[in-house]
Amino acid sequence: MAPSSAAVAAVDLGATSGRVILGRVADGRVQLDHVARFPNTPVRTLDGLHWNILELYRRVVAGLTDAVRAEPAIASVGIDSWAVDYALVRDGRMLGTPYHYRDARTEAAVPIVHDRVDAAALHARTGLQHLPFTTVFQLTADALAGTLALADRFLLIPDLIGYWLTGVPVAERTNASTTALLDPRTREWDLDLVRDLGLPTHVFPSLVDAGTTIGALTPASALEIGRTLDVVAVGSHDTASAVVAIPAADENFAYISCGTWGLVGVEVDAPILTEAGRLANFTNEGGVDGRIRYLHNVMGLWLLSESVREWECDGSTIDLPGLLAAAAAVTDAVPVFDADDPAFLAPGDMPARIAAWLTERGLRVPEGRAALTRCIVESLATTFARTVETAAELSRVRVDVVHLVGGGALNGLLCQLTADRTGRPVLAGPAEATAVGNVLVQARAAGLATGDLEALRAIVAASAGIRRYEPRVQRPTEL
Repeated sequence: MAPSSAAVAAVDLGATSGRVILGRVADGRVQLDHVARFPNTPVRTLDGLHWNILELYRRVVAGLTDAVRAEPAIASVGIDSWAVDYALVRDGRMLGTPYHYRDARTEAAVPIVHDRVDAAALHARTGLQHLPFTTVFQLTADALAGTLALADRFLLIPDLIGYWLTGVPVAERTNASTTALLDPRTREWDLDLVRDLGLPTHVFPSLVDAGTTIGALTPASALEIGRTLDVVAVGSHDTASAVVAIPAADENFAYISCGTWGLVGVEVDAPILTEAGRLANFTNEGGVDGRIRYLHNVMGLWLLSESVREWECDGSTIDLPGLLAAAAAVTDAVPVFDADDPAFLAPGDMPARIAAWLTERGLRVPEGRAALTRCIVESLATTFARTVETAAELSRVRVDVVHLVGGGALNGLLCQLTADRTGRPVLAGPAEATAVGNVLVQARAAGLATGDLEALRAIVAASAGIRRYEPRVQRPTEL
């Protein structure tokens, strides 16, 4: 193991679980040590679906306490999470529990926003794809409810956790870029757009770049955790951290950051604000070091995890590796569905919705869980492939290889089918890409690593066990 002085703590909050991980960088390699893992289970109340943010914070603090016990010389802490969601704050107090992005409250806000700034103009100014739960629609929903008028700040989820730890309210730019309220060219809040939308400008926190030291733990936080630590801004949007950890040897690649969502795209140096990109629903999200993640959101492993959750409602336990092995053994052809369809966005009975989608189009519904799982994975791979082609066409980036990182890298069937459908090699791993990217940005800030993104990616390539999947001779399946 590397010396203790080379350790940092990564807090990685995903849509279904959170982790606290110790990362060490030495001798051109990065190593991870899992300290804590905990579920992230939303809570439905009378007014909608919420994140259990206080429980998440309690788990984060407990995990950091364990990390300090295991490694007293931690250099810093970095926090990443999913995008778009936030808490409203007034005088340092949270005004209610943050809503979950899958809550339906934004349905009324979307037409109001587009009445004030139409969809084409909004994309031209912010570069974002249309997703009905984006922060701009959530803030508008809060304005309609009268709660936004009570706030003096809104803080995105990783910024909220950082604020509770340090007392410093800021917004890190990669996550701020997902709000549809940031100018992707200047990388500053578009306050003229904010005014055009009828939203208050004073609630927008100061922006910082990944690698910035936000501040030290408050005395109370330091006492609870066991020592004082600096909190460093990382690519606080989890996909921004994951893209840091792509072990790419050249620029001719596409990436799929595959977890609950499948983020499929390419990396570019400047935003692409074309009408063709808007119509294809592509987005320009900020990356570390000012890069642009030009991508499209696909439903991702949510389709499978929500199906498993439904199957377990009768009290049974699904063995996911066994289920995927059974799906890989399915020899009969299965239909494919559009994994981009909004019909699959909300929580609920996913197998029934997939069956309804297929039935409505005259397609056979697979019989049995293994066949339906194969259908889900085939559909994801097909949608991934279509999105890779669109990304290459819109960006004019040549794509010779596809890097698949995140939890989906452990799904060999998905990786192989993605290679087959794209006709390109798929390099799978690291599975813990988000935590690796989080650690590397902190390590560079602490002087434990140096160089640009390519230098950081070389560390990943030297560290991770990357598996290569070659495409088999197969005609891509059309939807």
